[in-house]
Amino acid sequence: MKKFITLAGVTLIMAGAAYAGCGIKVPVSGEVKAYNAEKKLLTVGTEAITLAPTAKIINAAGKEVKITELVGKKVTVSTDKHNKKGESVTEQKKS
Repeated sequence: MKKFITLAGVTLIMAGAAYAGCGIKVPVSGEVKAYNAEKKLLTVGTEAITLAPTAKIINAAGKEVKITELVGKKVTVSTDKHNKKGESVTEQKKS
């Protein structure tokens, strides 16, 4: 029984370590240079970011808009650390 409990404990610890860091977001900021609708590829500054199918596109007023409305504007894209896909695009407020 002691071996079973020890094995179960080690398994749980290893499972927790395997998921460590999941959900980490990496922000990418800059001006939207272009958007390729066919490939769902957004070019922000010099970086090309593939948008996730569920990506939220928000303008400076906080309303959802089409990504094409943000071309030429400064945005912040929240990307997943592991799969590098853009999960949200938010237009930066003018200061």
